Amino acid sequence: MMKDRLIDYRQFFTKEYLMGPNSLRLLAEMLEKCPLKKGSRVMDLGCGMGITSLFLAKEAGVIVFATDLWISATDNARRIREWKMEDQIVPIHADAHDLPYAEEYFDAVVSIDAFHYFVTSKEDFEKMVLPYLKKGGAAVIAIPGLKKELDGEAAKTFMEWVGGDQKDYDSFKTRKAWLELIGESEEYEIVQSFELGCFFEAWEDWFASGHEYGIKDKEFFARGMDEYLAFIGLVIQRKQ
Repeated sequence: MMKDRLIDYRQFFTKEYLMGPNSLRLLAEMLEKCPLKKGSRVMDLGCGMGITSLFLAKEAGVIVFATDLWISATDNARRIREWKMEDQIVPIHADAHDLPYAEEYFDAVVSIDAFHYFVTSKEDFEKMVLPYLKKGGAAVIAIPGLKKELDGEAAKTFMEWVGGDQKDYDSFKTRKAWLELIGESEEYEIVQSFELGCFFEAWEDWFASGHEYGIKDKEFFARGMDEYLAFIGLVIQRKQ
């Protein structure tokens, strides 16, 4: 199983590599739900420090275009060279709103803990993700979200957690809300939707990393946020 391979990546469960809940745990579970064909061409959209791209390349045997806006391609290229993975991982610095790829270029688009930053409507998915998928290809997505709607004191605590940012607050949705937002069309269908089972493990790795934001997040979990939060998995297939 993919999750059994995580022991070989524990060196990356640190504040130097993690940018939130452990993306490798989330990715491993997504790949168990939606395996990728060896040799496929994959966009890792919102790849961060590149560790999800490394896992994809080594464990799924795919060619990865490691795409991120916040982390420079030069920094990721250095890590890729250190990992001796230049033949399988291509670092790209790009905004999800202006991707430099040909249409129908990828067998899969993978996005782990990033999709909610740039997809806020069905139109966003149709403009920013769908065009780059080959027919029959899949978007494999893990998104932080909610088990249930926020209300009362929980809503106030959550708004405090996101620093009063309404956009961040609104980006956390229930699985039902994500299904309604993405919907379906003549061009694609949602073939899987679920809450990820590794939720607490992914967060515990983040807390243990020692990152200052992880320490802050742990404090809010202690105030009851863990009762509301979830990680939501979506697999969206472009129709043939």
